[in-house]
Amino acid sequence: MDRLLIFVIKLLTYYYITFTIYTSSYMRRLFMEKEKILINSAEMHAIIERMTFQIIEKVNDYDNTYIVGIRRRGEYIANRIIDSINRHNKRPLKSGILDITLYRDDLSEISNMPEVKSSDIGFDVNGKTIIVVDDVLFTGRTIRSAIDALLDYGRPAKIMLAVIVDRGHKELPIHADFTGKHIPTRKSEVIHVKVKEIDNVDDDCVTISDREA
Repeated sequence: MDRLLIFVIKLLTYYYITFTIYTSSYMRRLFMEKEKILINSAEMHAIIERMTFQIIEKVNDYDNTYIVGIRRRGEYIANRIIDSINRHNKRPLKSGILDITLYRDDLSEISNMPEVKSSDIGFDVNGKTIIVVDDVLFTGRTIRSAIDALLDYGRPAKIMLAVIVDRGHKELPIHADFTGKHIPTRKSEVIHVKVKEIDNVDDDCVTISDREA
């Protein structure tokens, strides 16, 4: 009897694991079918290069200009831009990382226990030119939060904005000084700038999907 019970338990466990794996795989395939690549890895590299030259052209004072990436994807995009600048320019720009979680006006809608990580602003922002880097410019509220966060560190001489995608639908009077690509979208669509460090992709890309996906 004990052997029969053990056999039944093992059989049920096997079928449960098999079903779970199959269901998970099916849902991933279903999601990917709804997800479309808008910008592939080669285009992403080209966008970073173009934005690099735009920034180099506009920057006059390298000693007082800093690139600050917004956590999470903004910090990785900022690193791409900084690496590109270092390849093309003998005077590299300094950098920082900004976490805006506690400055968001939709904080209560995100989570009851939002994950807050530390910012890394290891310089005096007073009188400096700050180039804020993010992945997508949508309503403008994320950037407004970033400005609020920066102003808590001091008073920059100028704040500029660099984004990979400007998708429209702004709710605040905020514009990007450096834009990789303007992509008209519906509000119901979701734009994802995916980076290989955290998004389980082989290389950076931009995708679009329906919100319900």
